[in-house]
Amino acid sequence: MTEYSADEKMVLVQYAIKKYENEATLIEKLLSIISEKDIQRTIDTLIGTQKVRRIGPETLQNNESHTELPELPENLKPIIDQL
Repeated sequence: MTEYSADEKMVLVQYAIKKYENEATLIEKLLSIISEKDIQRTIDTLIGTQKVRRIGPETLQNNESHTELPELPENLKPIIDQL
């Protein structure tokens, strides 16, 4: 498993949320890339900074009205495409 910086993990999770709003599906897809603990920690951080919002018990959504999605670095594009 490749080690990613905290910023890279946040970008990966935000783009994964854009693809899969269901939290269970999101975690399932990201497990091959990031540990479940890191996924949960990153989701909590994104919610705390209002970059992501929880809509219902299992649905996450990027808070694009509050903050824009960060630019996707070239090294992360293939990972997002494969999710």
